[in-house]
Amino acid sequence: MHEIDRFIEYLAAERGYSPRTMKSYRESLVKFSDYLKQTDQELNWNTIDADVVRNFMASEMEHGLLACSVNCELSALRSFYKYLLRMKLVEKNPMRLIHGPKAHKPLPSFLKESEVTRLFDDVEYPDTFDGLRDRTILLTFYHTGIRLSELVGLNVVDVNLSSGELKVTGKRNKQRVVPFGEELRQALKHYIDQRKEQLADGVDAGCLFLNNKKERIGKSMVRTIVVHYLSLVTTMKKRSPHVLRHTFATEMLNHGADLEAIKELLGHESVATTEVYTHTTFADLKKEYQLAHPRA
Repeated sequence: MHEIDRFIEYLAAERGYSPRTMKSYRESLVKFSDYLKQTDQELNWNTIDADVVRNFMASEMEHGLLACSVNCELSALRSFYKYLLRMKLVEKNPMRLIHGPKAHKPLPSFLKESEVTRLFDDVEYPDTFDGLRDRTILLTFYHTGIRLSELVGLNVVDVNLSSGELKVTGKRNKQRVVPFGEELRQALKHYIDQRKEQLADGVDAGCLFLNNKKERIGKSMVRTIVVHYLSLVTTMKKRSPHVLRHTFATEMLNHGADLEAIKELLGHESVATTEVYTHTTFADLKKEYQLAHPRA
């Protein structure tokens, strides 16, 4: 145990690590040390090999530890063994052969169809220009799947009401055309008409969605709008504009859209990025199966 104490002192004096990191490292190393004692009393820092570390990883994950937490413990062990080698307290470093478990990316959060129905059919929006703008923003996210930055960057000239198309400027200024349906077309037409009245006595800079100063709306304000209205229809913790983007993609896939088509609509560089929605769909189907099947 004294090697661990000396290592922590070294981190404080020589490396300037934060108290929080040193506490975390110490807990991880003590846990590993206890594992060694329980496994084989003859094991020590100089005699363990990569298989011992791998068995420790497996034991941790069997006890419910997430991959990211196991990787944090491995980080402590890697730093510790670098120190031991530098101090000539060990002759080999078993951590050189260790690769941590891959952390699974969380599945995207999305609204259920019943929640979407409540959002657009049941929620009462203020009978004001702001209320109209807010609902139109939500519909635009839901009908097109565009990103937050893409929405705030929209100009009126980017909207083609006759063809039902939106010209979107995405990452690295790459432009794409996204189609939209009748519901959004009607909403945008009504909003643009009301927008003209709002700017009748002022300068029109051309931006589509306006803030209360009749200037281009900002990301922060859009986030606030989305969080407010999503909180009225869902208990999900995540209530960001990206939830509506995920909802768009998930519903498109669930209703038969081709993955390559969804990739183009979302502006993804690779279809591999879009494939996360197939995992979302399968996870949802699996949940429904487990709820509905009598012998599941």
